[in-house]
Amino acid sequence: MLLPQTSNSRPSAARAAFVTALLALASVMPLSATTPQLVSSRTYVRFGRLLLKHTETQLVVLTNNKSTRVTVSAIRVSGSEFRVSSPRLPVTLGAGASVALNITFAPTALGVAQRRVTITSNASDPKLALTVVGTGVSDEPVTAKPSSLTFGEVAVGSRKKLAVVLTNSSKYKQPLVGFSMAGSEFVLDDPPPPPILKPGQSITLDVTFAPHVAGMSGGSLLALGPVLNVPMSGDGMRIGQLSINPGSLNFGKILVGATDTETASLKATGGIVTVSSAASSASQFVLPGVSFPFTIDAGQTVDFKVAFRPQKAGSASGTLSFSSDATNGLVKESLAGTGTAPQVSLSWSASTSQVSGYNVYRRLAGSGSYKKINSSLDPDTRFTDASVVPGKTYQYVTTAVNSKGEESAYSSPAEVEIP
Repeated sequence: MLLPQTSNSRPSAARAAFVTALLALASVMPLSATTPQLVSSRTYVRFGRLLLKHTETQLVVLTNNKSTRVTVSAIRVSGSEFRVSSPRLPVTLGAGASVALNITFAPTALGVAQRRVTITSNASDPKLALTVVGTGVSDEPVTAKPSSLTFGEVAVGSRKKLAVVLTNSSKYKQPLVGFSMAGSEFVLDDPPPPPILKPGQSITLDVTFAPHVAGMSGGSLLALGPVLNVPMSGDGMRIGQLSINPGSLNFGKILVGATDTETASLKATGGIVTVSSAASSASQFVLPGVSFPFTIDAGQTVDFKVAFRPQKAGSASGTLSFSSDATNGLVKESLAGTGTAPQVSLSWSASTSQVSGYNVYRRLAGSGSYKKINSSLDPDTRFTDASVVPGKTYQYVTTAVNSKGEESAYSSPAEVEIP
């Protein structure tokens, strides 16, 4: 007797549904990938066509992409046409740190040379390989002026534009098939339709460097057709804030015509700052011996002197303002001081006779007769002359006067030079 059997149509459908579900899960689950610790800004570096015995250099940046240190111990090139210049090895990179490598192509034979640059380190991926390609030629129908673009330091978030002129230096027409850019921070502005250059004809191309992170960047502009390469480099600089210390300076009392100086300092925080100029709101306060512009690295301090030279008696105030590219704009320091008029304090020995008081006489050194400068008899043996002029030299004498109004002869003179 046969055992009862169940139709297999429903279980088959269930199995199919189960398999389909597994496949769907497999399709949406991400594949696990390990981010390399040591990365290069470019792993393929193309040099284009270059005359024999000429050289062309491109910049590549290595970056430690992890939180632990990595040490680059060796760099090896598989062929003699290329060489790599770097800081002295071994070089250790902290978390997020970078190092620039200059790769130079110097063709020794006609034709294409493709080689490998191997960078050895103690990273989780100890071998980093770069491919470098260049072509040795006997003539260059199209030339670039300048042959490379160096943008220098540019603030992160800012832009700098440079121009390069491509010229057909051959006797024949040269088609420019197109333009290829390497390096994400470099942009070819408004590229023209690929032209055909007649002999002697030129075209100007504008390239902009717009760094989005701090550090060195390298790239290139490749003109397809003649395969002419223009290397490019730039340094992205993070702009910081500028602070001044102290926030105010008080010079106290200073003689009119004299000069006093105080020290203050500027500090850059969070990035580099370029100080372009300074201005004082009062002519009695000046900033001697400072040349603009100057740059302050992140975390560094620059000292400077502020001078106060009062031009008249009385209190004076002003503001010293520094202009820079800092993110916090103008930085100001309050200034104050008091100008005091010069004066001469005189004292002498009392007369041995009975006297009612004393007179004080003055003249310019080497000039004529003395003139009395006290308005009434001075009963004391002290007198202050507040009417002197800076830069002059005076002579003083005194006389004694008795109750009858009789006046003695002049005392011995005292000479005083006013600074």
